[in-house]
Amino acid sequence: MAAVVTDQKLRRSAAATLLVLAVAAVYYGAARLGLLEQLVRGQVTPLWPPTGIAVAGLLVFGLRIWPGIALGAFVANVAIGPTILTVLAIAVGNTLAPLCSYMLLRRAGFHNDLDRLRDALALVFLGALGGMLISSTLGSSVLVLSGAVPAGDFWSTWSVWWTGDAMGVLVVAPFLLVLRGARWPRGVALRRWAEAGTLLIGTLAATLLATGSRSASLLFLVFPFLIWAAFRFERAGAALCALGVSTLAILAASRGEGPFAHEDLLTNMVTLQAFNGATALTALLLAAVITERNRTHEQIKRLCARLNDVVAALPDRAVSDQWQTSDDPEDPGGRADDAQP
Repeated sequence: MAAVVTDQKLRRSAAATLLVLAVAAVYYGAARLGLLEQLVRGQVTPLWPPTGIAVAGLLVFGLRIWPGIALGAFVANVAIGPTILTVLAIAVGNTLAPLCSYMLLRRAGFHNDLDRLRDALALVFLGALGGMLISSTLGSSVLVLSGAVPAGDFWSTWSVWWTGDAMGVLVVAPFLLVLRGARWPRGVALRRWAEAGTLLIGTLAATLLATGSRSASLLFLVFPFLIWAAFRFERAGAALCALGVSTLAILAASRGEGPFAHEDLLTNMVTLQAFNGATALTALLLAAVITERNRTHEQIKRLCARLNDVVAALPDRAVSDQWQTSDDPEDPGGRADDAQP
């Protein structure tokens, strides 16, 4: 018996270790991808995918994966950090920020399915904007103190860092949470697949057109497709389209193209992140509202069906009660008067 218990403990420990290492590897890989589009001294990007991965991972697996987040953050920053102390400080901030977001979301009663408007709002204000203040403030301060970034660039670095981490949560975390709960659709009509393909192609084409032009007004071409995705495909369609739009916008900004170029860093980042934030919020909030509305509608339909069944059964029960109820104790069946000639 003791040997069996020991073996089970070893298996659980090995599984937990593998999970932590897997989280670290995914975090590191996402960090390397994010750093391909760096804008500030190779360390600050307009979209930091690891924050979304970390927050989603904590929401799914719990606090047991935090060592993987810390390890991935440390390894990802070793190659770019000016000193080992700077790397450690940045890794601490990158670990504490998603932990803070996780605890705030859990305290708010967050549902991983993102099927309520309150969950979408909590992810925006608590998970993204609130929790990511830790990593941006600590990281920017460390870079300034180490001399990697001039003191005069603190606020521009901080704003890029904060919005980049927040966009990682708003764009990547919903996609991962929805993907986790997704099931391959069966028996879906061909026209439904055709609609989904048309939506995706149209969204990407509109984004390429808008981000390739210097006119910022063309960016509004993307929003009808996001609304279409939210109404027709709810969370899955909205999350996928928002991810695609943000990715293409960031690629255009990193190449100095479209409406995100020809200005100073802070101005370009304000334009880019205002667009990314608007697309993410439109997709996320509208999809949550549509999902909640559809669920409420289905609940009302089921309730009405049950009420109809109850009402349909009432006449039979009334007749049965009339035959079985009588005030005469000697005539329990209530038919004494009917039996008299």
